Amino acid sequence: MIVKVSDATFEELVLRAELPVLLDFTADWCPPCKMIKPVLAELADELAGRLVVAEMDVDVNPRTAQAAGVLGMPTLNLYLGGKVATQVVGARPKVAIMRAIEAHLPVTTG
Repeated sequence: MIVKVSDATFEELVLRAELPVLLDFTADWCPPCKMIKPVLAELADELAGRLVVAEMDVDVNPRTAQAAGVLGMPTLNLYLGGKVATQVVGARPKVAIMRAIEAHLPVTTG
């Protein structure tokens, strides 16, 4: 499941999150953003318990996007402990996103 985040909920849902949060800065009018959404939904399902996948509409929530320095979309910021650990810009394949974030994810036991 992809969590919806707004300027009002950003601090609580992203900066204070216990798990790493992959935040997708997106917009309704952005074709590459639409292309990447199924990939993000897969990651949310496959990495549940290790990663929270979230999205923020930059048109509705410009303050956070501007503060994060988002210049193009989609921009995926991986937040860890309230800070950006890594960033992926553009509609990248699933393997490229995993390569960028996997070192920052908690290890599962079992």
